Amino acid sequence: MKQKIAIIGFGTVGQGLCEILLKKREYLKEKYDYEFEVVAVADFVYGNVFNAEGLDISKMLEEAKAKKKFSEDLTEWNNIELIKNCNADVVCELTFTDLKTGGPAIDHCIAAFESGKHIVTSNKGPAALKYQEMKKLAEKNGVTFQIEGTVVAGTPVINLAEGPLAGCEISKIRGILNGTTNYMLSEMEKGMSYDEVLKIAQELGYAEADPTGDVEGYDARGKVTILANVVMGAPLKIDDVACEGITKITPEDIKKAKEKNARWKLIGTVEKKDGKVVGSVAPEMIDLSHPLAGIMGATNALTFTTDLLGDVTIVGPGAGRIETGFSILTDLLKIFRTK
Repeated sequence: MKQKIAIIGFGTVGQGLCEILLKKREYLKEKYDYEFEVVAVADFVYGNVFNAEGLDISKMLEEAKAKKKFSEDLTEWNNIELIKNCNADVVCELTFTDLKTGGPAIDHCIAAFESGKHIVTSNKGPAALKYQEMKKLAEKNGVTFQIEGTVVAGTPVINLAEGPLAGCEISKIRGILNGTTNYMLSEMEKGMSYDEVLKIAQELGYAEADPTGDVEGYDARGKVTILANVVMGAPLKIDDVACEGITKITPEDIKKAKEKNARWKLIGTVEKKDGKVVGSVAPEMIDLSHPLAGIMGATNALTFTTDLLGDVTIVGPGAGRIETGFSILTDLLKIFRTK
């Protein structure tokens, strides 16, 4: 049976997902017997559309690339009405992240769960702020809350903990969770100042016009909170995570690290300590012998400390159109294969 998909938010990730689905349609059918139809899409720029038999996503991608509004299958339903009334099995919540209120994504998730639809999301808001509530509401309605893409895009962090590392007790997760700051720190080692590097990061699209979420560590803090809740099973709140960004790192600090055969990294940590789970985000001098010290540029990496395997480090992209789109695909396949 075809999986019917609704996509809320047709920006970078939504379009990346559709590009993957179109490109790999035959492969997914042959390899996993997976077939799909995108039946609903909501986007505040391009419009809301619905077709119970399936939308023409090739045409929609063309229109979005040309900055044109959708021209077919338009509906007057707002996002909540579209989620509740459409015939999708799964809702992909791909709107912008709000780590203060979680809106409007939390409302989208609630509407999906209450109408018996799974949620797949790369949006950190619901997962960081209301993970326990979202999970319970999903279970109550016989559906699931899939969030692989919320931590490091398509790099399989949550799936790694739940799959290949199943049976291991994970006592600590520590790593580089923000590609923007890792790029900036890498470039500062070459002699540039913080302000110079930030400007270049913005020009390259790594940093937003308002870079606060990255450079102050708030993005990494949201991801640490998610890991605490999902992997450690601890109901940590985002305000429970101590947070310090990279804005105070100076060229002198970079020089001191080099003298000590180390380099600065913005490190997010969640660990079991004295019977509690604690989380933090802060710049740390990492010895060059540690795997995390060699992670340069906009790449992310996490080290899992386990009782049976010791330290296991995974490295991969933490952002990107196709990379994050892939994370959504993995969760769609998980739902399809376990139904």
